[in-house]
Amino acid sequence: MEPVIIVLIILVVLVFIALIKTIQVIPQASAAIVERFGRYTRTLNAGLNIVVPFIDTIRNRIDLREQVVPFPPQPVITQDNLVVNIDTVIYYQVTDARAATYEVASYIQAIEQLTVTTLRNIIGGMDLERTLTSREEINAALRGVLDEATGKWGIRVNRVELKAIEPPTSIQDSMEKQMRADRDKRAAILTAEGTRQAAILTAEGEKQSQILRAEGEAKAAALRAEGEAQAVRTVFEAIHAGDPDQKLLSYQYLQMLPKIAEGDANKLWIVPSEIGDALKGLSGAMGNLGGLGGGSGNGTSGNSGTERREKPSID
Repeated sequence: MEPVIIVLIILVVLVFIALIKTIQVIPQASAAIVERFGRYTRTLNAGLNIVVPFIDTIRNRIDLREQVVPFPPQPVITQDNLVVNIDTVIYYQVTDARAATYEVASYIQAIEQLTVTTLRNIIGGMDLERTLTSREEINAALRGVLDEATGKWGIRVNRVELKAIEPPTSIQDSMEKQMRADRDKRAAILTAEGTRQAAILTAEGEKQSQILRAEGEAKAAALRAEGEAQAVRTVFEAIHAGDPDQKLLSYQYLQMLPKIAEGDANKLWIVPSEIGDALKGLSGAMGNLGGLGGGSGNGTSGNSGTERREKPSID
């Protein structure tokens, strides 16, 4: 009985192994190449697949998602004989698992070498300045060549990017000095333009201020002259309305004399010529008043008892 049990156990194990080899589960976005006796039979897609155990074998499992492969810096010579190091990044996707397995031994290595040679051909026709400023042009040209060459391998190149373009250290120093000089030049130009604009605005402001000040002074002078003229007209009209005589005018002259003498610093008086006429008129008026009130007596003058006083001179 024991040999029969051993045989049964072996059969169960073989059946279990056969079932495992028969059922193949392929993940999503993946594919598997099936060979039968070393010959390509079919491609297994995502899901549950059945194969013949011990006859069909899985040659390769391929990821169908988009892949990103960075390549190390490659020295490239430009048209003006300068060596620059360029880092590239390739975005590719396997579209045909069979072609990617049988058309090329290693498509990653093939893409890298094709990228390097194509990049050297493109950069060799450009100088350094154009190389640094033509990333989009280089990317488009490189992608076109790679996509055309890798199509038969079942590979589609979606994008090609240049991560970095590093010129020699001496060239970098020269470029930095040139950029610094350009920045200093632009700063000096902007400073000069700002100073010029500030001077222009200041001059315009002063001009406008002087114009406004002159207009204000002119208006003030006109208003002041108009006021003085109005005052003169008012005084003139009041005088004519009052109809003053010569005696009143003489009295007004005498009232103005104390105001002229006001102040200790007044040493010189300027007497108008009309003051004599005023005094004559006033003396005549006083004489008439004396004749009316002092007719009695011995005919002596009414001012015989008056004292004569003078204002002391102030040195």
